Amino acid sequence: MAVIRPFAGIRPCREKAARIAALPYDVYNRQEAKAEVEREPESFLKIDRAETQFDDSVDTYAPEVYQRAHDTLWEMVEKGDFIRDERPCYYIYELTMDGRTQTGIVACASIDDYENGVIKKHENTRAEKEKDRICHVDACDAQTGPIFLAYRADEAIRAVVTEQKKAEPEYDFISPDGVAHRVWVIRGEEAVRSIQEAFAGIGSIYIADGHHRAASAVRVGQKRRAEHPDYDGSEEFNYFLSVLFPDEELHIMDYNRVVKDLNGLTAGELLKKMREIFEVSELSGGEKRPREKGTFTMFLEDSWYLCRIRKEDQKEDPVKGLDVSLLQELLLDPVLGIKDPKTDGRIDFVGGIRGTGELERRCHTDAKAAFAMYPTSIGELFAVADAGLLMPPKSTWFEPKLRSGLFIHALA
Repeated sequence: MAVIRPFAGIRPCREKAARIAALPYDVYNRQEAKAEVEREPESFLKIDRAETQFDDSVDTYAPEVYQRAHDTLWEMVEKGDFIRDERPCYYIYELTMDGRTQTGIVACASIDDYENGVIKKHENTRAEKEKDRICHVDACDAQTGPIFLAYRADEAIRAVVTEQKKAEPEYDFISPDGVAHRVWVIRGEEAVRSIQEAFAGIGSIYIADGHHRAASAVRVGQKRRAEHPDYDGSEEFNYFLSVLFPDEELHIMDYNRVVKDLNGLTAGELLKKMREIFEVSELSGGEKRPREKGTFTMFLEDSWYLCRIRKEDQKEDPVKGLDVSLLQELLLDPVLGIKDPKTDGRIDFVGGIRGTGELERRCHTDAKAAFAMYPTSIGELFAVADAGLLMPPKSTWFEPKLRSGLFIHALA
């Protein structure tokens, strides 16, 4: 059963929450992060991406960069930009985007649950990406970016959240991208106990987004255990910062593909091969995204095509039956010669938040064809994780993104 416990959070003072809250560190490249900190000097990116405080000649992963992240964080705590709650609390974090609201519980999850499979993964992590966040968490002595977790909706948790949201929120602001953010603090002993007991009855928790942050937090926890062999399990380093959302409220967007060449084929030759593999029809206008599972659309030489995967090619396997898997198996590998999409420089991935216009733009600049996918469902994600399997790279794109800097979990 899941151990999801309250914690004494470090969080912005009310007056500065909107300015401090920042998109996740990995949404930006170095120059974009620097520009964002120049736009908003209070942005948490100056901690999450402390290289923004250095000249470009300083390596992103230099020890002094991580030290600056530590110093900036704790100077802001000392100055009162951040406050620390006096006792362990849960927090409610509500995000509203395009008229759709999702409400999560901010809490700490157990590194042991990550290790024993109660918290389930659906992606592999890369060691070099883990190393950066390991250094960041270890240097800051705190987890600064929450892991996005999902669970099957629970009536007891829903009841507590509904009741708590009747109060005035602690934070209430709209970020520059138009997403509305509201936060409540759950301090009451009965409400805290109800949430903790409800999660204790949930057998599986799923990482929706933040696999590298989760893996890094666990590695730091293991490191601290080795440094403190007398640990008893109650220490903060045994837990990692999370926001847990019920599955029924989550929205996964499409994660699309562009290819930079046609593997020696002309556009006409590719289209001919496509018609041999899929049911293909030209789209004359209107909606360019696919509307159902088992279909995708293709942009090729200024025309859009609807492509339907034939029934005999569809599969029941949780991974092999994903549309992104079938595209890889039926087209990208045998026809376009893209054997490993994780490493092949001829393919790139475009989040659905950018729309089909971005796919067209790419095909007019550095790509030859684009494939718009039907979104992977949360049920498919759960099925893959429950089977102990892994999804292909870039299978899910979650929106809205959780903000960093609103909740910080100190490790000591």
